[in-house]
Amino acid sequence: MSSASVVVDGQTVGAIDEPGLLVLVGVTHTDTRAEAAKLAAKLWGLRILHGEKSCSDVSAPLLVISQFTLYGDARKGRRPTWQAAAPGPVAEPLVEAVVEELRELGAHVETGVFGADMKVSLVNDGPITLVLDF
Repeated sequence: MSSASVVVDGQTVGAIDEPGLLVLVGVTHTDTRAEAAKLAAKLWGLRILHGEKSCSDVSAPLLVISQFTLYGDARKGRRPTWQAAAPGPVAEPLVEAVVEELRELGAHVETGVFGADMKVSLVNDGPITLVLDF
């Protein structure tokens, strides 16, 4: 990814303007803090940047945004259900845990605002999109 940003109420609350990762984090009912730590370590070390480098190799920034809709289920009917998504009081601390773990590893992390109506912009280089499931 070349750049990404997130805007809430007309204000940019998080942005990166250099190669790095835009991370959309969805949380389900059974997720744990240990899984958040595993995800952070995987994101920091994943060799998917130019030249098969990782964020840790080149100190690339990450923009982490909560995204409950990743757990949307549209297999039946015409409207997705969100039953697999954890409620805010469960999900928010785990999204924050991913951010904290990344920062402890030495990452520069920008964030969105949990539960807000966010406008996310992305300039995808490649493009490449991966789903990491723990």
